[in-house]
Amino acid sequence: MIEFLFLLVFAVVLVGTGVSILGLALAVAAGFVVMAVAGMIGVMFKLLPWLLLIAVAVWFYREHKAEQAHRKRYYR
Repeated sequence: MIEFLFLLVFAVVLVGTGVSILGLALAVAAGFVVMAVAGMIGVMFKLLPWLLLIAVAVWFYREHKAEQAHRKRYYR
């Protein structure tokens, strides 16, 4: 699917600019941008379960620290 997006952007830019050295350079640049953004989105979805696990662990840790501080203050 990502490769199809690359080919689509490449073809659209070539049609829009014409087949020349500058047009080819612009098409390669536009294709690179599309592939980079699609790759970043793919990595984000791949790492999403781990990011959620880290967020839950940090939340539990902060709750535990707040409870300890409350106990320490209460029993003085």
